[in-house]
Amino acid sequence: MDTKHCVVDGWVDAIPAPGPRVGTVTFDLVVRPADIDALADDTPDTVVTCTSGDPRITHELLTGIQPGDLLRVTGTLVQPPSPGEPARLIVDALEVLDTGSIPVLRDMVLDRYGDYCVIFDADTVAVPVFTAHGTWVGLAENPDAIATLIDIHGRVNGGDV
Repeated sequence: MDTKHCVVDGWVDAIPAPGPRVGTVTFDLVVRPADIDALADDTPDTVVTCTSGDPRITHELLTGIQPGDLLRVTGTLVQPPSPGEPARLIVDALEVLDTGSIPVLRDMVLDRYGDYCVIFDADTVAVPVFTAHGTWVGLAENPDAIATLIDIHGRVNGGDV
């Protein structure tokens, strides 16, 4: 198996994810050729699959890095064991060169409906509902049931939140 130590600058393509082993992280970097102006407009970017097991790098990638961030990663490029599989870069150093202009929300979104707050979670259809002061109201079965739950809560509590 061939390996090569290298430095790669690229943009994070998607939110980094926990790796297949505990304490690891995987992410993709979109890398543009250095001479992009000399190439045709439809020249594809290269996607480099990266992984790391370093606890500091893993923590930074899982908590602080967003799609669109420009990173410089240093590590060992490992050739795939069989043809057709992608090579991967095992990262041992990470530097943030620039941040994306728009922060990307992770897996949950907090929203407000007047005096009520709801939490949308990408992994479930059910929606927890609280008052703006943090009092538990209930669990709406789906987003369409939020209004009904808020209405019932308001009538039971005399409109007081």
